[in-house]
Amino acid sequence: MTEYLAITGGHVVPVSGDPIPGGTVVIVDGVITAVGGADTVVPDGARVVDASGRWVLPGFVEAHGHLGVHEDGEGWSGDDTNEMTDPNGARFRALDGIDIEEVGFRDALRGGVTTAVIKPGSGNPIGGRTVAIKTWGGRTVDEQLLAYDVSVKSALGENPKRVYGDKKQTPSTRLGVAAVLREAFVKARTYAEKRAAAASAGEPFERDLTNETLAAVLDGDLVWDQHCHRHDDIATAIRLAEEFGYRLVVNHGTEGHKIADVLAEKQIPVIFGPMLTSRSKVELRDRAIGNLALIAEAGVTVAITTDHPVVPIDQLRLQAILAVREGLPPETALRALTVNPAAILGLEGRVGALETGRDGDVVLWSGDPLALDSRVEQVFIGGRPMVEPADGQGLPRIVERWERFGRSSWTA
Repeated sequence: MTEYLAITGGHVVPVSGDPIPGGTVVIVDGVITAVGGADTVVPDGARVVDASGRWVLPGFVEAHGHLGVHEDGEGWSGDDTNEMTDPNGARFRALDGIDIEEVGFRDALRGGVTTAVIKPGSGNPIGGRTVAIKTWGGRTVDEQLLAYDVSVKSALGENPKRVYGDKKQTPSTRLGVAAVLREAFVKARTYAEKRAAAASAGEPFERDLTNETLAAVLDGDLVWDQHCHRHDDIATAIRLAEEFGYRLVVNHGTEGHKIADVLAEKQIPVIFGPMLTSRSKVELRDRAIGNLALIAEAGVTVAITTDHPVVPIDQLRLQAILAVREGLPPETALRALTVNPAAILGLEGRVGALETGRDGDVVLWSGDPLALDSRVEQVFIGGRPMVEPADGQGLPRIVERWERFGRSSWTA
C-alpha cells in the first residue's frame, strides 16, 4: 500500500536550494517526490502535517562517530571500537559491533541527526570498514542500513604508535605507522593483480578479506577515512594517498588550517571535530573551534563531527553554532551538517538535502536550528514518524521501535 506524506506551510530549507517560505515537501513510499511552494500538489489520501511557524530541514548527517560500537556510559562491556590485536584490521567491520539500543541513538533523534556513518576507532593504523545507517526505525541494525560499503578507517599520529608501542611491537613511531600502511597497500595491489590473473585464466583463487577490502580502496570503491590531527600527519596522509591513488578524506583535521591551501588545491575534504573537547594529548595543543572557519575559507569542503561519544551526538548542531560564532558562515555551517557529509562519503543520492529522489528524512524545528533556543519538534525517517509531539503538548516523544511494528512492547 502506497504511503503519502505532505509537510505543508513551514519554512522549508532544502539546503541544496533556496529557502521556501510556506513551502511543501511531499514524500511517497519514503522518497521525496516534490519540494515547492504552497501551490505544490498534495496527493489524495496523504497524511498532512501542518508545519506552520516551523523550519523544515533534511535530517543531519554525522560523518564520523562510534554510535553503537562505543556505547555511551557502558564502560568496557559496551566498547567494541578497536580490535587492537592486529595493526592491519581492514577485514574488521563496524557493522558487526553496533548495538542500536545504545542511548546515543535517542540522543541523535533529539539532535535532528537521522544518518550516522559509524567507524572503528583509531587504535589501529587500519581500523576496518565503516557503515552508514539511519538512527532509528528498525528491529535490527540491518533494517536501518543506508550503505553497507562507505569507507575504511585508518589512523595516523599518537594513537596507533601509543597502542603498539606499549606492546613493544611495530608500529611504535610515526615512521612505523606509515610503513604499515604502505606495506598493506603493496600487498593489496599484488593480491588484486593475482586475482585478476586467476579470473582471466579461469583458475580458482583463495580470497583474503583484508586484501579484498584494501583492493576496493585502490579501485575507488571505498573512501579512505584518515584520522589525523597534526599538520605533518595530514601531509603524510596526502603523500600516501597520492602514492597509491586512493580517495582521501581527512578526519579531525585539528591543524588543517595550517595547510588549508594545500587541502583546497588537492580537493581533499575535511570532517572536522570534535570541538567541545580538552587538549587531552599533544597533537591537540592547537585545537580551536575557529580553525574550521579558516579551513572552509580556503575553499575546502568541510563537514562537522561529534566523534560520539567523545561529544554526545545531539551536540552536533551546537558545534556548528559555536563555529558560526567563531567565523564560519551560517550557510557553510548548515551544509557541513547535511549536503557536505553526504557528498564526501558518497551518500548524496539518498540523504543530506530536501530534494526529489532523496530519502524522506525530514526534521521539523521550532526555529532556525542554528539558533541556540530552537529544538527538534518532529522527525521523519523515510517518511515515517520517529519523533512526534506528545499529544500537542510537552516535549516531543520518540516513537518506540515496537510501536512501529504494531506491538505494545518487545516483551508482549
